Amino acid sequence: MASQYKPENYSTVSPYLIVDGAQATINFLVQVFGAEELVVIPDGSGKVMHAAVRIEDTVIMLADSFPPNRPAVPSDVHIYVKDVDSIYYKALAAGAVSVQEPVKKQDPDKRGAVKDSGGTTWWISTKVE
Repeated sequence: MASQYKPENYSTVSPYLIVDGAQATINFLVQVFGAEELVVIPDGSGKVMHAAVRIEDTVIMLADSFPPNRPAVPSDVHIYVKDVDSIYYKALAAGAVSVQEPVKKQDPDKRGAVKDSGGTTWWISTKVE
């Protein structure tokens, strides 16, 4: 039975990122994580008023900042991937900067982090234990 209260195949909870350069963030997500663009709504000047992308089972919504009412907000997002090392280096090749090289610590995950041009830090993990 289809849900009547949310779009089909959308997560119940979706992060909403307000960034500087939403289209660049979308391009980064497509290139690095294989995201699928679901919707991109630009304003008259080309800024993104609203967008949604899917990464596997999760929908991430985002938009450009529109100061002073909707400024960019630095955010951290955690994402599990099949191979943390390859995704980390793919993100760097796509223009992200390193926050932490992938490393295995006390928990079951090997984790690294990168920051994209829009200001979002992506914590990338693979469960290795």
